[in-house]
Amino acid sequence: MAASELYTKFARVWIPDPEEVWKSAELLKDYKPGDTVLQLHLEGGKDLEYRLDPKTKELPHLRNPDILVGENDLTALSYLHEPAVLHNLRVRFIDSKLIYTYCGIVLVAINPYEQLPIYGEDIINAYSGQNMGDMDPHIFAVAEEAYKQMARDERNQSIIVSGESGAGKTVSAKYAMRYFATVSGSASEANVEEKVLASNPIMESIGNAKTTRNDNSSRFGKYIEIGFDKRYRIIGANMRTYLLEKSRVVFQAEEERNYHIFYQLCASAKLPEFKMLRLGNADYFHYTKQGGSPVIDGVDDAKEMVHTRQACTLLGINESYQMGIFRILAGILHLGNVGFTSRDSDSCSIPPKHEPLSIFCDLMGVEYDEMSHWLCHRKLATATETYIKPIPKLQATNARDALAKHIYAKLFNWIVDHVNQALHSAVKQHSFIGVLDIYGFETFEINSFEQFCINYANEKLQQQFNMHVFKLEQEEYMKEQIPWTLIDFYDNQPCINLIEAKLGILDLLDEECKMPKGSDDTWAQKLYNTHLNKCALFEKPRMSNKAFIIQHFADKVEYQCEGFLEKNKDTVFEEQIKVLKSSKFKMLPELFQDDEKAISPSSATPSGRTPLSRTPIKPTKVRPGQSTKEHKKTVGHQFRNSLHLLMETLNATTPHYVRCIKPNDFKFPFTFDEKRAVQQLRACGVLETIRISAAGFPSRWTYQEFFSRYRVLMKQKDVLSDRKQTCKNVLEKLILDKDKYQFGKTKIFFRAGQVAYLEKIRADKLRAACIRIQKTIRGWLLRKKYLRMRKAAITIQRYVRGYQARCYAKFLRRTNAATIIQKYWRMYVVKKKYQIRRAATIVIQSYLRGYMARNRYRKILHEHKAIIIQKQVRGWLARLHYKRCLKAIVYLQCCFRRMMAKRELKKLKIEARSVERYKKLHIGMENKIMQLQRKVDEQNKEYKSLLEKLTTLEGTYNSETEKLRNDLSRLHLSEEEAKIATSRVLSLQEELAKLRKDLERTQSEKKTIEEWADKYKKETEQLVSNLKEENTLLKKEKETLNHLISEQAKEFTETMEKKLIEETKQLELDLNDERLRYQNLLNEFSRLEERYDDLKEEMTLMVNVPKPGHRRTDSTHSSNESEYTFSSEIMETEDIPLRMEEPSEKKAPLDMSLFLKLQKRVTELELEKQAMQDELDRKEEQVLRSKAKEEERPQIRGAELEYESLKRQELESENKKLKNELNELRKALSEKGAPEVTAPGAPAYRVLMEQLTSVSEELDVRKEEVLILRSQLVSQKEAIQPKNTMTDSTILLEDVQKMKDKGEIAQAYIGLKETNRPFPMDCHELNEDEELWLVYEGLKQANRLLESQLQSQKKSHDNETEALRGEIQSLKEENNRQQQLLAQNLQLPPEARIEASLQHEITRLTNENLDLMEQLEKQDKTVRKLKKQLKVFAKKIGELEVGQMENISPGQIIDEPIRPVNIPRKEKDFQGMLEYKKDDEQKLVKNLILDLKPRGVAVNLIPGLPAYILFMCVRHADYLNDDQKVRSLLTSTINSIKKVLKKRGDDFETVSFWLSNTCRFLHCLKQYSGEEGFMKHNTPRQNEHCLTNFDLAEYRQVLSDLAIQIYQQLVRVLENILQPMIVSGMLEHETIQGVSGVKPTGLRKRTSSIADEGTYTLDSILRQLNSFHSVMCQHGMDPELIKQVVKQMFYIVGAITLNNLLLRKDMCSWSKGMQIRYNVSQLEEWLRDKNLMNSGAKETLEPLIQAAQLLQVKKKTDEDAEAICSMCNALTTAQIVKVLNLYTPVNEFEERVSVSFIRTIQMRLRDRKDSPQLLMDAKHIFPVTFPFNPSSLALETIQIPTSLGLGFIARV
Repeated sequence: MAASELYTKFARVWIPDPEEVWKSAELLKDYKPGDTVLQLHLEGGKDLEYRLDPKTKELPHLRNPDILVGENDLTALSYLHEPAVLHNLRVRFIDSKLIYTYCGIVLVAINPYEQLPIYGEDIINAYSGQNMGDMDPHIFAVAEEAYKQMARDERNQSIIVSGESGAGKTVSAKYAMRYFATVSGSASEANVEEKVLASNPIMESIGNAKTTRNDNSSRFGKYIEIGFDKRYRIIGANMRTYLLEKSRVVFQAEEERNYHIFYQLCASAKLPEFKMLRLGNADYFHYTKQGGSPVIDGVDDAKEMVHTRQACTLLGINESYQMGIFRILAGILHLGNVGFTSRDSDSCSIPPKHEPLSIFCDLMGVEYDEMSHWLCHRKLATATETYIKPIPKLQATNARDALAKHIYAKLFNWIVDHVNQALHSAVKQHSFIGVLDIYGFETFEINSFEQFCINYANEKLQQQFNMHVFKLEQEEYMKEQIPWTLIDFYDNQPCINLIEAKLGILDLLDEECKMPKGSDDTWAQKLYNTHLNKCALFEKPRMSNKAFIIQHFADKVEYQCEGFLEKNKDTVFEEQIKVLKSSKFKMLPELFQDDEKAISPSSATPSGRTPLSRTPIKPTKVRPGQSTKEHKKTVGHQFRNSLHLLMETLNATTPHYVRCIKPNDFKFPFTFDEKRAVQQLRACGVLETIRISAAGFPSRWTYQEFFSRYRVLMKQKDVLSDRKQTCKNVLEKLILDKDKYQFGKTKIFFRAGQVAYLEKIRADKLRAACIRIQKTIRGWLLRKKYLRMRKAAITIQRYVRGYQARCYAKFLRRTNAATIIQKYWRMYVVKKKYQIRRAATIVIQSYLRGYMARNRYRKILHEHKAIIIQKQVRGWLARLHYKRCLKAIVYLQCCFRRMMAKRELKKLKIEARSVERYKKLHIGMENKIMQLQRKVDEQNKEYKSLLEKLTTLEGTYNSETEKLRNDLSRLHLSEEEAKIATSRVLSLQEELAKLRKDLERTQSEKKTIEEWADKYKKETEQLVSNLKEENTLLKKEKETLNHLISEQAKEFTETMEKKLIEETKQLELDLNDERLRYQNLLNEFSRLEERYDDLKEEMTLMVNVPKPGHRRTDSTHSSNESEYTFSSEIMETEDIPLRMEEPSEKKAPLDMSLFLKLQKRVTELELEKQAMQDELDRKEEQVLRSKAKEEERPQIRGAELEYESLKRQELESENKKLKNELNELRKALSEKGAPEVTAPGAPAYRVLMEQLTSVSEELDVRKEEVLILRSQLVSQKEAIQPKNTMTDSTILLEDVQKMKDKGEIAQAYIGLKETNRPFPMDCHELNEDEELWLVYEGLKQANRLLESQLQSQKKSHDNETEALRGEIQSLKEENNRQQQLLAQNLQLPPEARIEASLQHEITRLTNENLDLMEQLEKQDKTVRKLKKQLKVFAKKIGELEVGQMENISPGQIIDEPIRPVNIPRKEKDFQGMLEYKKDDEQKLVKNLILDLKPRGVAVNLIPGLPAYILFMCVRHADYLNDDQKVRSLLTSTINSIKKVLKKRGDDFETVSFWLSNTCRFLHCLKQYSGEEGFMKHNTPRQNEHCLTNFDLAEYRQVLSDLAIQIYQQLVRVLENILQPMIVSGMLEHETIQGVSGVKPTGLRKRTSSIADEGTYTLDSILRQLNSFHSVMCQHGMDPELIKQVVKQMFYIVGAITLNNLLLRKDMCSWSKGMQIRYNVSQLEEWLRDKNLMNSGAKETLEPLIQAAQLLQVKKKTDEDAEAICSMCNALTTAQIVKVLNLYTPVNEFEERVSVSFIRTIQMRLRDRKDSPQLLMDAKHIFPVTFPFNPSSLALETIQIPTSLGLGFIARV
């Protein structure tokens, strides 16, 4: 297709613009050949007529499709030209914040003037091992490419970093070196990068200065060779400097400064050690004040001086040398102030005692007169004589400046030599990578000799660059076997010839310097005569005769000839140098030792710049007095030679190019100045690279990529099985001009613009397909919409009609209802009126009738009251009359009766005096008496009845009398009242008249008051209503406040709960962190251990003949390490002698300081971990504990006391048993004793005495037990002392606390009793050989002593029992008191109670836990000690019995009677132990560990069988009480496992197998340790198999650490297996075919996403995961451990995938997000299939899932930003912004993320506190835990397969 055919309507082009360099425009109509004007529409909205050049008819550059904009490689652009390059760089820099871009083999780096988080170690790890095209452009990618090529091709490499001052060259070089130091594994060994960086402060102080463009501009270049050994690890470095700008020492332009070191010295002049330098302000010295800008904003020269001195110290420059350097620098400053006075035109002089010169001489240690003389004179030598000639003032000033420059250059080189000495390595260098830091092409308003040399060097570098690019381009064509022709590229050899060829500019300059009368003017004339009009690259300015112009590759540069000759000569008088060499200051002559050197690194260069040299660091010695011609060579000649040496070095290496671009001159972050950028792009050769690429076939596609991208352009019939032929057929149809493309072996090559044409066709085809799809979809949607509308209309009609009908019915109902309502309303109104009237009538009637009734009632009442008064008065008068009459009658009766009684009395008296009368009367008296008696009785009866009646009547009378009296008094009162009333009636009548008047007045006042009352009532009602409203409001407020208070209380409760949860989580996190730190320390320790072993092996290999008798085995080698590492601080005292008996062969001495630090740190971490775990447990259980303790305390205390009493009973039973045995022995001896046997001195007697001694020792042991128990009781009593806490005292023993009742305690005690019981001593067994007869007599005497001791012991036991009872009573009292305290505390407020309880509980638990730990340790030590003593005594007794049997003669045996012995027959019952001989230990370890293959014999074994076998062997050693055997077996086992893992550590099955067995071995040691916490799930039979003699807690810790190391090794192995699969399977492979397209990739081809043979897919990852899981399950690994491994695997997959996504712009697209989400769903499905969803593995993929979602969601509006911020909570802000910046549309129908949207996201996330780190730590390993998992397998049932080769082991 012709290029002109692409200029159609809407095509976009680039047109030149004076401001923006290039401006984008769009064609308004098609271009036709012959048109001279293009109708364009600018992006700003204006229309423009663009006239074509009438001569060239050149059309404007076409713009690339948007899909290609922002590519990583500029060569991937279809149209390769300057505006496309500039636009692509601007888009990446401004929009995507990407500072690196490839341009073929060049890395373009734009200085962001801002710190970016893209240089961390995680980024280095991400780029390490990756292909250069697989990752986004980066300086690390270039460094990785250089490192890989060095290792692959075994060829030295160079990284050439160039650019303007301030473009970031030094930083780029520094990051490249950091990369090499990190990936080569030298970060902790050589520290080369740190040393080089440590040299930066001093190199910057002596080599950097402020310029108009940069405040810290490097005024020298450097070439650093980083040396590597055969393993490609850094061993050293060498820095060579060149192009030092010496002229800056003596001259600075306006607004510039001298080198920083001078200003630092002046700023530190007041320091005491600098007083001797006699320095002052920088404005005082001529060499520091010329620029007029002595201060840099934001820079403190005094602080910088401190950094410089620190750097000198780090580089090995001691204080004396530092002061020497400062003396020389101060001398240079004082030398600049030396002034000259002219004597005449040909001579000058220095004033005597000139202060600056005298200070200079004092500092330099030279004579004042000599220096003063030779500053004003020079020596001239002719063929015959030598004479001294004075020099004029100007020449003397130049000589002074030349001397200052020379001294400074020498000092600079001396410092560089010392830096190289610090970086030098004694190891032989195998290869190197050189980093060249050089500034690029320079052009200023005034260009002199310095710019000429710099541009000359850049011409040479550009030539080398062009040749390299051309070479690579042609090699690619030859490799693909396509026809090619030589590419026409710019060859700058003519320009180089113009400068360096014969009669070139440098030749003419050197020739003019040799002329006696040579000057700059004559040299300019020679240049004009030689080159003007003869060389097209040489021009003469129109307005000047002292300048010339050279056409460089980058631009035309005009050089001023003034000063060229002087700078080229750089004359330094030899006499002045000799004076300095004769200095008394020792350091000064050292600077000039290499003056006679032919070519040195410090030789004078243009204007004093130091050239590069290949010579070694140490100077070559020359004979004294030797003179060389080289010393007289000009600067230009020396510079040319050093440049040739530099080019030889670069040509001998493979170059890599980094071009640094300065985006603006104002150091604004991420601000792009197009003009400045274009200048630098032209100058650095980037555009030339583009031009060379564009001249050939810049676009390259593999056949598979082309087919995948342009499959849409093919028809079904065009698709063949042969992809190559398919692509050929399609291309022949699409592009008719065959010169526009070529078919290679593996790629298709396209001319410039053809990919854009194909993209246009593809976009048109897709657009047409989209239009068709849209048309169909829209028609379908409209039909669906019409049907929905029709259905909706029908529905609406139905509902409307129904609504209308309902409305009409409603109207009718309402009308009817209104009529009814009216009827009833009218009736109601009439009825209401009638009721009102009737009610009013009734009210009137009622009031009237009431009034009449009341009147009538008053009248009747008055009449009734009058009648009552009359009745009462009349009654009272009648009663009064009656009483008077009655009184008179009674009185008359009394008087009459008295008179009659007197008469009768008188008569009786007379009769009594007459006796006769009496006698007469006495006759018949008896009868009469009887009658009288009867009569008297009857009268008495009547009297009584009458008396009763009288009493009744009297009572009645009294009551009536009292009533009458009351009536009478009342009548009197009434009478008085009547009188009073009569008087009052008159007064009342008067008052009545007054009252009537008052009534009238009162009525009037009443009306007034009523009116006021009504008013007041209304106001009161209003006030009441207001008050009610206020009351209502107050009630509402009260309710609101109550609600708020309740809510606040609820919130407070929730907050406290949340805080508790957060604190719990934080404690868990801290625990995990500490566990992670501890495991990292273990990992580091294992790494150091492996390194130590490697070094030891290397030492062994270096020593050819090993010393006899000193060869160490692996078990011995690491046994000491495994033992002493973890148990040195918790070692028991009784173990010390045993350890002293170990073999003396030990390792070579380790780094003990590091070893002790690690050991101490491990202990601290254990303590911290235990403390945090305890605190976590307390916080979780504090509520339950406070309740449970109150219930458990009495029970537990009783259990403890019962435990102690049972212990004492055990001791008593043991003592009684001993007593019974002694009695039996005594009885037997008395019956059958023989005198000769028991005689003193006899063997039997000795045996008896020894046994008596052993029994006495046994008794002492029992006494010690009693004392220990007594001390334990005392300590327990002290531990239970009351403490001011609200909860109960804590339990003394954790194991007793867990027991529920007394039965369990008794059962536990019986178990302990069985454990502590010595070996059974069966009498029949002991008497088998009649040995008891030999000891009876000896024990007779001991019997009495034992009885007395037992009696005393019994007495003491009774006393102790009483004491214990008293303690029980006191404990009961204490319990009551604690309950009272608890009740008091419960009365406190809840918050105070909780806070107090927490504080008290924490304090109490902390103290008591410490006490309990001490007590438990004491008890454990005591128990172990007693067990060991009992075993020792039993062993001694057995040995004595055997010895006694040997001493008995056969005759004695025959003579002695044989007692019958019953020998019980036992069934064969295995105890779950394995017995082996000590000599077979190595064979056991070898067959069971070293030679065992997981894939062979171990496949059919019981899971964990090696662990069971080892534990059963340990059990047998424990049964024998052989601590040396236990120690040896465990040490050999641990070391053998380490050896196997070191040998086959890369095999997943091996590592998994031994991780499973190590964990099982650890669980067995716990399960059978005898500790209550591990015995809960054991069977009674398993509890019998517990270890009895040894506490292997220390070895459990060692095994736990070993399991951690194996787990970490397992993670590394699976990471190494998975890592190559992850990126390809998760990112690159298209699991859903056809979703994502393939974009052009430029020169560096990315890994294809099409599944070729050998390419990993997601199925590969799933198969590998299945393999891992099946292997772990087959090996019997704990399920919880499998979950942790799976979680770690998924974290690795997610982290590596996300990291690569963040570093690959081509992967950040919508379609790739869908692929990732599908892949993640497949991983989740795998988790569900394996029942591992609760392992936490899915959560580790959350960042990757959110990143995929971020690629797929909308990214336009603020709502989208809010959704993204809430959705991406697992991603950091940096990661979110990075993904949005990298988001790249794959098709033209997608849109880029706008810069404003990204800024919105940043603003919303600015308050989020997360890590600034960009990448996830893919090397992070979660802390592993090994939950206790007891085995249900019975040890006695385990069978040992014969395939293991363990026939020498016997089951016991």
